[in-house]
Amino acid sequence: MNRQLTPATAMLLLVPPLLWAGNAIVGRLVHEMVPPLMLNFLRWMIALIILLPLGRAMFRHTAEVREHRRQLAVLGLLGIGMYNALQYLALQTSTPINVTLVAASMPVWMLLIGWLFFSAGVSRKQVIGAAFSMGGVLLVLSRGSLDQLLAMRLVAGDIFMIVATISWSFYSWLLTRTTVGNALRSDWAAFLLVQVAFGVVWSGAFAAGEWMVTARSVAWSWPLAGALLFVAVGPAILAFRCWGLGVQRVGPTIAGFFSNLTPLFAALMSSAFLGELPHAYHIAAFAMIVGGIVLSSR
Repeated sequence: MNRQLTPATAMLLLVPPLLWAGNAIVGRLVHEMVPPLMLNFLRWMIALIILLPLGRAMFRHTAEVREHRRQLAVLGLLGIGMYNALQYLALQTSTPINVTLVAASMPVWMLLIGWLFFSAGVSRKQVIGAAFSMGGVLLVLSRGSLDQLLAMRLVAGDIFMIVATISWSFYSWLLTRTTVGNALRSDWAAFLLVQVAFGVVWSGAFAAGEWMVTARSVAWSWPLAGALLFVAVGPAILAFRCWGLGVQRVGPTIAGFFSNLTPLFAALMSSAFLGELPHAYHIAAFAMIVGGIVLSSR
């Protein structure tokens, strides 16, 4: 793992927050069409079908998959079965901006979990960088107004998102500490496919439990089909590929700072849908977030 943040790696790590912001907006748009846990299950089922021809090399490593099945099952649970399910649950009662704000605490959880459970060191620059980057997030969400920032309130969905963020932090650290052999890990599609396969089992079980409790049905439509295709290809396959590669290059702590760009992208997308132009505080917030990333990575 090369912890130096290069321009190429930075561009790679910009892709996941951009797609995750779109995922939050789409998840909110369809929250009345499909139950949240069913949405997560359908998303990963589509991703599994798409990945099958791309990651078919996984079937040449069945012995290794069996040997490390517990690790892979945990990765599938944390990164696929839990994180997105909790995010879609959060979007039932919270807005995309609030959800991405809570998710912006990712660098803090990355530092804390790495220090507590993985014997990772925490430097003063990383702490200062986390605070600086979080300040940029708050600037976006407050629209440059202290009164609006103070008026924000957490709801039940925000609590779900806190748990989701902790889950993703553990997933990212475990991704760097897995003992799965290089033969499987070096093939991104095969490695992602095996995680998705385990994740589909978890998400399917969660969706079944949701159906037994709520008995909600899916309101099928072409807009919903398009939304499912987007969240399966973009935030799932492409974002996971870029995130996994970025974590392997610079580690989960530095990569985690890029998640702070998600609420900025979410705010810009929301503004675009409303026909609003970016404001000066967007530019200032972007500078603060990037500044925090650069400071923490040095």
